[in-house]
Amino acid sequence: MSVFPGARRAGLTLPALAFAVLLAAGCTSPATPRADRSDPPAAGPAPVPVPTAPVPYWVNPEGKAARQMAAHLAAGRTAEAGLLRRIASRPVAEWVGADRPEAETRAFTEAATRAGREALLVLYDIPHRDCGRHSAGGAAAPAAYRAWVDGAARGIGARRATGVLEPDAVMHVVDGCTEEQHRGERYELLKAAVARLKRQPATTVYLDAGNAGWAAPEALRGPLQEAGIAEADGFAVNVSNFQTTAASTAYGRRLSALVGGKPFVIDTSRNGNGPYTGGDPAQNWCNPPGRALGAPPTRQTGDPLVAAYLWIKRPGESDGECGGGPRAGEWFDAYALELARDAR
Repeated sequence: MSVFPGARRAGLTLPALAFAVLLAAGCTSPATPRADRSDPPAAGPAPVPVPTAPVPYWVNPEGKAARQMAAHLAAGRTAEAGLLRRIASRPVAEWVGADRPEAETRAFTEAATRAGREALLVLYDIPHRDCGRHSAGGAAAPAAYRAWVDGAARGIGARRATGVLEPDAVMHVVDGCTEEQHRGERYELLKAAVARLKRQPATTVYLDAGNAGWAAPEALRGPLQEAGIAEADGFAVNVSNFQTTAASTAYGRRLSALVGGKPFVIDTSRNGNGPYTGGDPAQNWCNPPGRALGAPPTRQTGDPLVAAYLWIKRPGESDGECGGGPRAGEWFDAYALELARDAR
Protein backbone atom coordinates (compact mmCIF):
# COMPACT_ATOMS: atom_id res chain seq x y z
CA MET A 1 0.00 0.00 0.00
CA SER A 2 1.22 3.48 -0.77
CA VAL A 3 2.41 5.54 2.15
CA PHE A 4 0.31 8.35 0.70
CA PRO A 5 -3.05 6.87 -0.44
CA GLY A 6 -4.57 8.61 -3.41
CA ALA A 7 -1.31 10.14 -4.57
CA ARG A 8 -1.22 8.20 -7.82
CA ARG A 9 -4.85 8.96 -8.56
CA ALA A 10 -4.26 12.66 -7.95
CA GLY A 11 -1.23 12.67 -10.21
CA LEU A 12 1.06 13.90 -7.44
CA THR A 13 4.68 12.84 -7.30
CA LEU A 14 6.23 12.05 -3.95
CA PRO A 15 8.12 15.35 -3.55
CA ALA A 16 5.06 17.44 -4.41
CA LEU A 17 2.84 15.36 -2.16
CA ALA A 18 5.33 15.50 0.69
CA PHE A 19 5.21 19.26 0.53
CA ALA A 20 1.42 19.19 0.65
CA VAL A 21 1.48 16.80 3.61
CA LEU A 22 3.87 19.03 5.53
CA LEU A 23 1.57 21.97 4.91
CA ALA A 24 -1.44 20.05 6.15
CA ALA A 25 0.42 18.74 9.19
CA GLY A 26 1.64 22.15 10.24
CA CYS A 27 5.26 21.14 9.90
CA THR A 28 6.04 24.00 7.57
CA SER A 29 7.27 26.85 9.71
CA PRO A 30 8.48 29.98 7.94
CA ALA A 31 12.10 30.33 6.97
CA THR A 32 12.82 31.64 10.47
CA PRO A 33 13.18 28.75 12.97
CA ARG A 34 10.91 28.41 15.96
CA ALA A 35 11.56 30.84 18.80
CA ASP A 36 11.50 28.08 21.42
CA ARG A 37 14.75 26.47 20.29
CA SER A 38 16.86 25.62 23.30
CA ASP A 39 20.21 26.17 21.58
CA PRO A 40 21.49 29.76 21.23
CA PRO A 41 21.51 31.39 17.81
CA ALA A 42 24.70 31.11 15.81
CA ALA A 43 27.04 34.07 16.00
CA GLY A 44 27.07 36.29 12.96
CA PRO A 45 25.69 39.46 11.43
CA ALA A 46 22.20 40.60 12.30
CA PRO A 47 19.53 39.32 9.92
CA VAL A 48 18.26 41.68 7.26
CA PRO A 49 14.54 42.36 7.68
CA VAL A 50 12.58 41.47 4.58
CA PRO A 51 8.88 42.30 4.14
CA THR A 52 6.62 39.32 3.71
CA ALA A 53 5.14 39.56 0.22
CA PRO A 54 4.24 37.22 -2.60
CA VAL A 55 7.39 36.01 -4.34
CA PRO A 56 7.14 36.31 -8.13
CA TYR A 57 9.45 33.39 -8.89
CA TRP A 58 8.44 29.79 -9.45
CA VAL A 59 9.04 27.12 -6.80
CA ASN A 60 9.88 23.79 -8.42
CA PRO A 61 7.99 21.04 -6.52
CA GLU A 62 10.34 18.44 -8.03
CA GLY A 63 13.63 20.04 -7.01
CA LYS A 64 16.38 18.21 -5.13
CA ALA A 65 15.40 19.72 -1.80
CA ALA A 66 11.78 18.65 -2.32
CA ARG A 67 12.87 15.12 -3.20
CA GLN A 68 15.07 14.82 -0.15
CA MET A 69 12.34 16.29 2.01
CA ALA A 70 9.99 13.60 0.68
CA ALA A 71 12.54 10.89 1.47
CA HIS A 72 12.88 12.11 5.06
CA LEU A 73 9.11 12.30 5.45
CA ALA A 74 8.63 8.79 4.06
CA ALA A 75 11.21 7.51 6.55
CA GLY A 76 9.44 9.20 9.44
CA ARG A 77 12.14 11.85 9.91
CA THR A 78 9.69 14.74 10.22
CA ALA A 79 12.17 17.06 11.93
CA GLU A 80 14.58 16.78 9.01
CA ALA A 81 11.71 17.16 6.55
CA GLY A 82 10.59 20.31 8.33
CA LEU A 83 14.07 21.77 8.09
CA LEU A 84 14.35 21.05 4.39
CA ARG A 85 10.98 22.66 3.81
CA ARG A 86 12.78 25.96 4.49
CA ILE A 87 14.64 25.32 1.24
CA ALA A 88 12.05 23.38 -0.76
CA SER A 89 9.33 26.00 -0.27
CA ARG A 90 11.47 28.87 -1.61
CA PRO A 91 12.19 29.67 -5.27
CA VAL A 92 15.74 28.71 -6.22
CA ALA A 93 17.38 29.13 -9.58
CA GLU A 94 17.34 26.40 -12.19
CA TRP A 95 20.82 25.93 -13.67
CA VAL A 96 20.39 25.11 -17.35
CA GLY A 97 22.26 21.96 -18.40
CA ALA A 98 24.69 21.60 -21.26
CA ASP A 99 22.83 19.04 -23.36
CA ARG A 100 19.20 20.20 -23.80
CA PRO A 101 19.03 23.96 -23.22
CA GLU A 102 15.94 24.59 -25.32
CA ALA A 103 13.94 21.73 -23.82
CA GLU A 104 14.96 22.65 -20.28
CA THR A 105 14.19 26.35 -20.48
CA ARG A 106 10.90 25.61 -22.20
CA ALA A 107 9.91 23.17 -19.46
CA PHE A 108 10.91 25.55 -16.66
CA THR A 109 9.23 28.61 -18.15
CA GLU A 110 6.07 26.73 -19.09
CA ALA A 111 5.77 25.34 -15.56
CA ALA A 112 6.35 28.78 -14.11
CA THR A 113 3.76 30.32 -16.41
CA ARG A 114 1.18 27.70 -15.44
CA ALA A 115 1.79 28.62 -11.79
CA GLY A 116 1.45 32.33 -12.53
CA ARG A 117 5.11 32.90 -11.72
CA GLU A 118 8.40 33.78 -13.39
CA ALA A 119 11.24 31.34 -14.01
CA LEU A 120 14.63 32.05 -12.41
CA LEU A 121 17.44 30.61 -14.54
CA VAL A 122 21.23 30.45 -14.50
CA LEU A 123 23.11 30.09 -17.77
CA TYR A 124 26.48 28.49 -17.08
CA ASP A 125 28.20 26.91 -20.07
CA ILE A 126 30.93 29.35 -21.10
CA PRO A 127 33.99 27.70 -22.70
CA HIS A 128 36.91 27.07 -20.29
CA ARG A 129 34.48 27.32 -17.39
CA ASP A 130 35.84 27.56 -13.84
CA CYS A 131 39.45 27.33 -15.07
CA GLY A 132 39.36 23.53 -14.94
CA ARG A 133 38.47 23.33 -11.24
CA HIS A 134 35.47 21.85 -9.37
CA SER A 135 32.90 23.05 -11.93
CA ALA A 136 35.06 22.62 -15.01
CA GLY A 137 33.36 22.11 -18.34
CA GLY A 138 31.41 24.37 -20.61
CA ALA A 139 30.89 24.48 -24.34
CA ALA A 140 33.68 23.02 -26.44
CA ALA A 141 34.00 26.02 -28.76
CA PRO A 142 32.56 29.51 -29.32
CA ALA A 143 30.14 28.29 -31.99
CA ALA A 144 28.83 25.62 -29.65
CA TYR A 145 28.28 28.20 -26.93
CA ARG A 146 26.41 30.55 -29.23
CA ALA A 147 24.19 27.65 -30.31
CA TRP A 148 23.60 26.72 -26.66
CA VAL A 149 22.55 30.26 -25.73
CA ASP A 150 20.33 30.43 -28.80
CA GLY A 151 18.63 27.20 -27.76
CA ALA A 152 18.06 28.48 -24.23
CA ALA A 153 16.56 31.70 -25.58
CA ARG A 154 14.24 29.85 -27.97
CA GLY A 155 13.04 27.71 -25.08
CA ILE A 156 12.21 30.78 -23.01
CA GLY A 157 10.20 32.25 -25.83
CA ALA A 158 7.88 35.08 -24.79
CA ARG A 159 7.39 33.73 -21.26
CA ARG A 160 8.68 35.64 -18.23
CA ALA A 161 12.16 34.71 -17.06
CA THR A 162 15.05 36.17 -15.12
CA GLY A 163 18.46 34.91 -16.17
CA VAL A 164 21.77 35.16 -14.32
CA LEU A 165 24.48 34.94 -16.93
CA GLU A 166 27.70 32.97 -16.40
CA PRO A 167 28.78 33.06 -12.75
CA ASP A 168 32.50 33.84 -12.36
CA ALA A 169 33.07 34.35 -16.10
CA VAL A 170 34.01 38.02 -15.87
CA MET A 171 35.78 37.69 -12.53
CA HIS A 172 37.99 34.87 -13.79
CA VAL A 173 39.28 37.25 -16.44
CA VAL A 174 39.83 39.98 -13.85
CA ASP A 175 41.74 37.73 -11.45
CA GLY A 176 43.84 36.17 -14.21
CA CYS A 177 42.41 32.67 -13.80
CA THR A 178 41.22 32.57 -17.42
CA GLU A 179 44.18 32.27 -19.75
CA GLU A 180 45.02 35.37 -21.73
CA GLN A 181 44.34 33.82 -25.14
CA HIS A 182 40.70 33.17 -24.15
CA ARG A 183 39.85 36.55 -22.65
CA GLY A 184 38.82 38.45 -25.77
CA GLU A 185 36.74 35.50 -26.90
CA ARG A 186 35.01 35.39 -23.53
CA TYR A 187 33.99 39.04 -23.66
CA GLU A 188 32.64 38.58 -27.16
CA LEU A 189 30.61 35.53 -26.14
CA LEU A 190 29.18 37.21 -23.05
CA LYS A 191 28.20 40.32 -24.98
CA ALA A 192 26.56 38.19 -27.66
CA ALA A 193 24.74 36.14 -25.02
CA VAL A 194 23.31 39.25 -23.39
CA ALA A 195 22.15 40.52 -26.78
CA ARG A 196 20.57 37.18 -27.72
CA LEU A 197 18.69 36.80 -24.45
CA LYS A 198 17.43 40.38 -24.60
CA ARG A 199 15.73 39.59 -27.89
CA GLN A 200 13.18 37.69 -25.84
CA PRO A 201 10.40 40.14 -24.92
CA ALA A 202 10.00 39.16 -21.25
CA THR A 203 13.52 38.12 -20.25
CA THR A 204 15.55 40.02 -17.66
CA VAL A 205 19.32 39.47 -17.77
CA TYR A 206 21.82 39.99 -14.95
CA LEU A 207 25.51 39.62 -15.77
CA ASP A 208 27.52 38.08 -12.95
CA ALA A 209 29.93 40.48 -11.22
CA GLY A 210 31.65 38.51 -8.47
CA ASN A 211 31.38 39.30 -4.77
CA ALA A 212 32.53 41.75 -2.13
CA GLY A 213 35.44 39.57 -1.05
CA TRP A 214 36.94 39.01 -4.48
CA ALA A 215 38.03 42.24 -6.18
CA ALA A 216 37.46 45.98 -5.96
CA PRO A 217 34.52 47.29 -8.00
CA GLU A 218 36.90 49.54 -9.93
CA ALA A 219 38.59 46.45 -11.39
CA LEU A 220 35.31 45.35 -13.00
CA ARG A 221 34.25 48.54 -14.73
CA GLY A 222 36.03 47.91 -18.02
CA PRO A 223 35.51 44.13 -18.09
CA LEU A 224 31.77 44.46 -17.48
CA GLN A 225 31.50 47.05 -20.22
CA GLU A 226 33.29 44.72 -22.62
CA ALA A 227 30.98 41.89 -21.56
CA GLY A 228 27.82 43.79 -22.45
CA ILE A 229 26.60 45.37 -19.22
CA ALA A 230 25.14 48.30 -21.16
CA GLU A 231 22.54 46.06 -22.79
CA ALA A 232 21.95 43.88 -19.73
CA ASP A 233 19.31 44.80 -17.17
CA GLY A 234 21.91 44.80 -14.41
CA PHE A 235 24.37 42.55 -12.64
CA ALA A 236 24.42 39.87 -9.95
CA VAL A 237 26.67 39.75 -6.89
CA ASN A 238 27.58 37.12 -4.30
CA VAL A 239 26.56 34.17 -6.49
CA SER A 240 27.43 30.94 -4.65
CA ASN A 241 29.26 32.97 -1.99
CA PHE A 242 28.70 33.95 1.62
CA GLN A 243 29.31 37.69 1.84
CA THR A 244 26.72 39.43 4.01
CA THR A 245 23.82 41.27 2.45
CA ALA A 246 25.14 44.54 3.87
CA ALA A 247 28.59 44.00 2.37
CA SER A 248 27.09 42.87 -0.93
CA THR A 249 24.86 45.93 -1.08
CA ALA A 250 27.77 48.28 -0.47
CA TYR A 251 29.85 46.50 -3.12
CA GLY A 252 26.99 46.54 -5.61
CA ARG A 253 26.26 50.21 -5.08
CA ARG A 254 29.90 51.14 -5.72
CA LEU A 255 29.95 49.02 -8.86
CA SER A 256 26.62 50.38 -10.06
CA ALA A 257 27.98 53.92 -9.94
CA LEU A 258 30.75 52.82 -12.31
CA VAL A 259 28.47 51.18 -14.90
CA GLY A 260 25.75 53.72 -15.45
CA GLY A 261 23.64 53.18 -12.35
CA LYS A 262 22.62 49.64 -13.24
CA PRO A 263 20.55 47.79 -10.60
CA PHE A 264 21.73 44.50 -9.19
CA VAL A 265 20.55 41.33 -7.45
CA ILE A 266 22.18 39.66 -4.45
CA ASP A 267 22.46 35.93 -3.88
CA THR A 268 21.34 35.48 -0.26
CA SER A 269 21.00 31.70 -0.40
CA ARG A 270 23.76 30.95 2.12
CA ASN A 271 24.90 34.25 3.59
CA GLY A 272 22.93 34.19 6.84
CA ASN A 273 26.09 33.91 8.94
CA GLY A 274 28.42 35.70 6.54
CA PRO A 275 31.69 34.24 5.22
CA TYR A 276 33.71 31.56 6.98
CA THR A 277 36.98 32.89 8.37
CA GLY A 278 38.59 29.71 9.72
CA GLY A 279 40.77 27.14 8.01
CA ASP A 280 42.57 27.62 4.70
CA PRO A 281 41.52 30.96 3.17
CA ALA A 282 41.82 29.41 -0.30
CA GLN A 283 39.10 26.90 0.59
CA ASN A 284 36.70 29.12 2.55
CA TRP A 285 34.27 29.21 -0.37
CA CYS A 286 33.86 25.42 -0.60
CA ASN A 287 31.20 23.89 1.69
CA PRO A 288 32.40 25.93 4.69
CA PRO A 289 30.96 24.90 8.06
CA GLY A 290 28.60 26.93 10.20
CA ARG A 291 26.82 28.76 7.39
CA ALA A 292 23.10 29.52 7.23
CA LEU A 293 20.32 30.38 4.82
CA GLY A 294 20.05 34.11 4.23
CA ALA A 295 17.16 36.43 3.52
CA PRO A 296 14.36 34.70 1.58
CA PRO A 297 13.95 35.63 -2.08
CA THR A 298 12.05 38.87 -2.59
CA ARG A 299 11.91 41.94 -4.77
CA GLN A 300 11.07 44.13 -1.79
CA THR A 301 14.60 44.97 -0.64
CA GLY A 302 14.10 48.53 0.60
CA ASP A 303 16.85 49.76 -1.75
CA PRO A 304 16.00 51.06 -5.24
CA LEU A 305 19.30 49.77 -6.64
CA VAL A 306 18.87 46.26 -5.23
CA ALA A 307 16.39 44.67 -7.60
CA ALA A 308 16.01 41.45 -5.60
CA TYR A 309 17.41 39.07 -3.07
CA LEU A 310 17.60 35.73 -4.88
CA TRP A 311 18.64 32.18 -4.07
CA ILE A 312 20.86 31.67 -7.10
CA LYS A 313 23.11 29.00 -5.65
CA ARG A 314 20.81 26.12 -4.78
CA PRO A 315 21.14 25.60 -1.00
CA GLY A 316 22.08 22.02 -0.23
CA GLU A 317 23.98 21.36 -3.44
CA SER A 318 27.69 20.81 -2.93
CA ASP A 319 30.35 23.28 -4.00
CA GLY A 320 32.67 20.40 -4.84
CA GLU A 321 34.63 17.55 -3.33
CA CYS A 322 35.87 19.58 -0.39
CA GLY A 323 34.65 20.14 3.14
CA GLY A 324 33.25 16.63 3.15
CA GLY A 325 31.01 17.25 0.14
CA PRO A 326 30.29 15.19 -2.99
CA ARG A 327 30.91 16.44 -6.52
CA ALA A 328 29.84 19.97 -7.39
CA GLY A 329 26.09 20.23 -7.84
CA GLU A 330 25.22 16.97 -6.06
CA TRP A 331 22.94 17.01 -3.04
CA PHE A 332 24.78 17.31 0.30
CA ASP A 333 22.07 16.55 2.84
CA ALA A 334 24.04 17.14 6.03
CA TYR A 335 25.07 20.55 4.74
CA ALA A 336 21.52 21.43 3.69
CA LEU A 337 20.20 20.55 7.13
CA GLU A 338 22.88 22.70 8.76
CA LEU A 339 22.04 25.67 6.53
CA ALA A 340 18.37 25.38 7.46
CA ARG A 341 18.96 24.66 11.14
CA ASP A 342 21.18 27.71 11.61
CA ALA A 343 18.90 30.12 9.73
CA ARG A 344 17.40 32.89 11.81
